[in-house]
This record gives sequence, C-alpha cells and structure tokens, in this order.
Amino acid sequence: MSTAVGIDEAAVTGWITTALGLNAKAPLNFRRIGNGQSNLTYLVTDAAGASWVLRRPPLGTLLASAHDVVREHRILTALQDTGVPVPKVLGLTEDPAVTDAPMMLMSFVDGTVVDDVAVAEQLTVKRRAQIGASLTDTLASIHAVDLDATRLVDLASHKPYAERQLKRWSGQWDKSKTREHAGVEGLAERLRAAVPEQRELTLVHGDFHLSNVITSSVDGRVTAVVDWELCTLGDPLADVGALLAYWPQAGEGYVGPFMSSTLDGFPTRAELADAYFAQTGRDPSALGFWHTLALWKVSIIAEGILRRLLNDPRNRGVMDVSTKMVDDIIARAIATADEVGL
Repeated sequence: MSTAVGIDEAAVTGWITTALGLNAKAPLNFRRIGNGQSNLTYLVTDAAGASWVLRRPPLGTLLASAHDVVREHRILTALQDTGVPVPKVLGLTEDPAVTDAPMMLMSFVDGTVVDDVAVAEQLTVKRRAQIGASLTDTLASIHAVDLDATRLVDLASHKPYAERQLKRWSGQWDKSKTREHAGVEGLAERLRAAVPEQRELTLVHGDFHLSNVITSSVDGRVTAVVDWELCTLGDPLADVGALLAYWPQAGEGYVGPFMSSTLDGFPTRAELADAYFAQTGRDPSALGFWHTLALWKVSIIAEGILRRLLNDPRNRGVMDVSTKMVDDIIARAIATADEVGL
C-alpha cells in the first residue's frame, strides 16, 4: 500500500471494496494526482489493475462553503445524462469511520490532461488546434444544460451574478489574504462601477480552463470536464472570461503554470471568444468586464492557496504558488481593466 496524505487507506479500502459493488480487488494503491491546489484528487488502483479517482477537501481549516465535495457530487450526478462530458459518479461517503471529510469516488477517464507545458509540447500543432476547438464546444454545452430537467435550478441564487461574485470574492480575500493589497480592493471598486446587465441565467462551471478537462488522445476532443467545486448559476460570459484569464498568449512575457496556450496550434484569446460567440449567438459586449473579473478572482484564489499552504504544507500540489505570482495576476487584471476601459 502507498502512503497518501489525507487518506485513511485501510478504511477507504474497506469502503471501496465492500460498500460500492465495484468488485475492486485489495490491496488498493492511492496516489495524489493533478496540479490542483484545492480539493485533493487521488488515483486509486486495485490489484487487478482497475482504476478510479477519489476527491476530498483540502486539509486544515477551510472557509465556509469552500471545497464542498457533497455539492460537487450533486452537480456531477445531475450531469450524468446530459451533453456535458463528465466522469461517472460511483459513490460518496461522509462516514467518520472512513474519512474525516466528505469523499467522492468517480470513474477514471483515460486521456490527456494538458496541465503542464511539457505535456503540450508533446502534442502536434493539429492536436492543439483540435483541443482548442473542443474547449469552446464543451463550454457551450455546459451553458445549454436544462436547469429544470437536471434539477439544478435551485443550485444557487438567481440574483445578478456579477454582484454575487464581487461580494463573495471580496469576502474570500478578507478571510484568506496574507497581506494588504491596494490593487485588489481598487479593482473591486472599478468592477462594481461597471457591472453589466445580466440577460440570462445558466449553469456556470466557475473554473473552466485547459487543466480542468481531459482530452482524447485520438482526436483532442474533451472527454471529461472535472473540478466542479466552483460551479454555480450565473452569467455564461463569466466562464468565457475565466477561460481567457487562464489563456496567456505568445509574446506577452507571461511566466507561470498556464504556459501551454502560448504554443503554436492553440487558438488566441480572440479566436476562442469568436468561436464561442459564433456557436451560441450570445452578445460579446460585456466580455471585457468578465475577463477582468476572472483575473481578479484568480488572484484571490491564488492568495487562498498561498494561505492554505502556510497553514498546512501538506496541501501543496505540483504547482508552486508565491506572493510574486499573486502580484503578477493582479497586475494583469489591472492592465486588462485599463485595456477594456473599466
């Protein structure tokens, strides 16, 4: 057996092998995977070579409502029979005899996760283009989910999403910041003064980017969207803005964990946006606001990751987060606000 931080391996093995009807063969091996710094993700492999994926919240003290695995389980279960590609949900436990926090088991989806530039460099230019095209197709499918049919219509408030986001993430900053930063507060004021009218309410992934999808090793198609913990109901352009926020381009001097999109073959931010709006027919006029808000939000998320690492170093993933990284994101957010005239 392995030694995976955050897992009582004997207890979890018992749950998987006896309670879920998966015919899993002990002993099970647990290995932390992914670059994610939020909910912890593990690859589970049994003695016969079968694989599954396990999710649990980070270790240590958490902010209220953050990292809600039970809610993520509800969302994934609701999406099982829709056009949105997601892993199959296999089980959820909150049994204190098994785990100290809610834990969800899902199917293992084979494919390529472009969560590092080294992975992207192994792909052909054609494959990168195929992945880029599938990203906007998949995002459109998320925004087309029937909220009534999936019973997700009460997942979150129906009040205007921009105001909700500004209130929530300003609060998250106040609770998790490691220092004062005038840029974060100043940008929040600029965003509040420029809130666009909300014209529709859809399912919003909340963290849609290249590292949170699994793509086919054959044709680059998105075969699963993962990391649904920030999913909510809101303005669909928020997801488009988030995708752009995680999409640096060649020549921008960007250095960080999301460099893959700078390689030849991947579309530019403008090409991603054009493809989405051509497919959905939505009005792109408010995109600059949502792009700026997404960068502001990413800086607050990164600061929260830094806070959790300081509180409990066991939460550390592959990607390192530093004060400089957070400052660089804030600077990009301010520059974007200037460019779009906020």
